[in-house]
Amino acid sequence: MDNNFRVRFAPSPTGALHIGGIRTALYNYLLAKKLGGAFILRIEDTDQGRYVAGAEDYIVEALEWCGLELDESPKIGGTYGPYRQSERKAIYQKYVDQLLASGKAYYAFDSAESLTEKRAAYEAEKKTFKYDASIRSEMDNSLSLSETEVQSRLERGTPFTVRLRVPIDENIIIQDQVRGSVSFSSKELDDKILMKADGMPTYHLANVVDDHLMKISHVIRGEEWLSSTAHHILLYRAFGWEDTMPQFAHLPLILKPNGKGKLSKRDGAKFGFPVFPLSWETEKAEDSFEGFREYGFLPEALINFLAFLGWNPGTEQEIFSMQELVEAFTVENIGKSGARFDIDKGKWFNQQYLVHSDDKDLAASIRPYAAEKGYKVTDDYLTQVCGMMKARVSIIPEIVDKGYYFFEPVKTYEAKPVRKNWKPELRPAFDDLLLLLTNLEDFSAANLDQKVKQFIQDRGLRMGNVLQIFRLSISGTLKGPSVFDMAALLGKEEVLKRFERAYLAFEEMMS
Repeated sequence: MDNNFRVRFAPSPTGALHIGGIRTALYNYLLAKKLGGAFILRIEDTDQGRYVAGAEDYIVEALEWCGLELDESPKIGGTYGPYRQSERKAIYQKYVDQLLASGKAYYAFDSAESLTEKRAAYEAEKKTFKYDASIRSEMDNSLSLSETEVQSRLERGTPFTVRLRVPIDENIIIQDQVRGSVSFSSKELDDKILMKADGMPTYHLANVVDDHLMKISHVIRGEEWLSSTAHHILLYRAFGWEDTMPQFAHLPLILKPNGKGKLSKRDGAKFGFPVFPLSWETEKAEDSFEGFREYGFLPEALINFLAFLGWNPGTEQEIFSMQELVEAFTVENIGKSGARFDIDKGKWFNQQYLVHSDDKDLAASIRPYAAEKGYKVTDDYLTQVCGMMKARVSIIPEIVDKGYYFFEPVKTYEAKPVRKNWKPELRPAFDDLLLLLTNLEDFSAANLDQKVKQFIQDRGLRMGNVLQIFRLSISGTLKGPSVFDMAALLGKEEVLKRFERAYLAFEEMMS
C-alpha cells in the first residue's frame, strides 16, 4: 500500500446514509485502490445534538454490503486514530489555541439571544445578517473588547465560541479536479465558528485538522461543500499547511428522476423506490425507509449503477466488476452536471447481474421473503425456481411475486389469449392431452417436450395454439420460463390438477 495516497469517507452519524453518500464513498474507494492507497472511514460526530444511535453501525454495514472494504476505521483501527471525532476533542484545542495566538481566530461572547435580535433587525430592513468583517467590530468579541475585559470574561467562565477571522479583501482560488479553477472573494465569507460553546469543534475545524493529521491526499465530496472549501483553504493557510493541502474534487448532485432538484430522502416514498442502501427502521413510520438491499438489488449492481451517476468511462462498456471500475476510474471523467436518478436504468443493471448470479445464492436471498408469504418449499425447489425466473425479473422479490404460480394455484388467467386459443371443438383433443400426461411415467422436461409435441403433430393441431393453452393452464400467463421446465418442476400431480381447474375456468370465460 502506498501511504502517499490516502482518501477518507467522513459521514456524520445522524441517521440512515443516503445513496449519495454511498456514491461518494465509492468514488473515494475507487481512487484509493486505483492509486494503491488507503480507504479510511472517519465518523464526524462533533454535532452531538444530531447524533442518532445505531447510525454508525448502519454506515459500516452499508459499506460492507456494498463491498467497499476499509483499511482504517473506528472498528479496524489504524495508525492515525482515533477515527471518531468525538474521541479527538483534546487534539483540537491545541490548534484552536494556535489560531487564537496568531490572530487568525478570535473569541466571540455573543449570546444566542443577542444574535437572534441582530438577525431580526437585519431582516426588518430586508437585509441578510452575516457575521463577517463588516460587522465584527460591532459584536461582542475579543476584537471589539479590551484585552483586560476578554481575560476577565474567560476567567469568569463566560460562554464563548471561537470564530475564524476571515481576511477583509482576499481572493481564494480552489483548484478543483472536477470543476477546474473556482474563485471566492473573502467578502462573500462569514467568520465561521470553529469551536462551539461546549468545547466541541465544528465541522470546519475538525475536518481540516483531521485531514492534515491523517495525511489525507485527496478529498472527494459533494458539491454542497464547495463553498465551505474556501474557509478550509483559509484554515490551511492559517496553520501553514497549504503545501500539504489535499487535492479537492466536488461531485455533482444526484437529481430527482425528473431532473428538477436534488434527490432527497423523502423522494423514495414519493417516487416508489429506495434512496438508501439498507432499510432504516424507527418508531416513526415517516422516518423509516426501505433500502436497496431489501428492495431486491444485488450490491454489485447497485455499485455499477451508482458509478455511472456522475462518472463515465469514455467507452461503450456499461457492465463493470469492482476491479474493472478501479482500473477504469479517473477523477477527470467525473462530470460537472447533476446526474438524474433513473431507477429503470438501475433495475436494468440489476437484471444483468441477476442473470449471471448463482441460483443457490438467490434462493438463500429470497427464502425469508417466500417464508413470509407462507410458501414452504425445499432449497432445491427454490433454487430451480430462481434458475428459471432470474432472467425474467429486475429485482429479487419479483422471482416470488411474478412466479407465484410455482408456490400456489393459479389466481387468474389472461383472458385475451384464452379466448383466442380455447375453442369448444378442441376440448376432446385437450382431454386426450390430459390423458397422455396422466399416463406419462417420465415427467422430465425433455420427455414432456418430446411427447407433447409429437401429440400435437399426430393430431394435426397448431403448435402455438396447444402450447399456449398448456402454459396458461399451469401458470395463467403467457410470460415465463419454458413451459416444460415449469411442468417438470411442478410435478405431474400438480399439473393435472391445474389442467382440470383451467379447463373449467376457460369454458366459463368463453360462455
